[in-house]
Amino acid sequence: MAKYIELNNGNFEATIKEGVTMVDFWAPWCGPCRMIAPVIEELAADFAGKANICKVNTDEEQDIAVKFGIRSIPTILFFKNGEMVDQMVGAASKDAFAQKINSLL
Repeated sequence: MAKYIELNNGNFEATIKEGVTMVDFWAPWCGPCRMIAPVIEELAADFAGKANICKVNTDEEQDIAVKFGIRSIPTILFFKNGEMVDQMVGAASKDAFAQKINSLL
């Protein structure tokens, strides 16, 4: 089963550079973040080989969160070929995330 990619300063740019990438900005203490965690894992399996499904722990990677102006979590950013093309704030259904990813593929 495919697993989501943990992003950090070392791999962020290289990971979002090509194709479609969904990035979940989260923190361990965030209830809604924990609520959507299983959904993120399912999406990673569903879109394996088609899109990158990633997570950024905002407690550990504050530089990335600041760079993208993340003020509340969960915030999910969608990238296509390195450019941010969409975002969602707050928990959402697996279908809502999947529709967004499919629209970018």
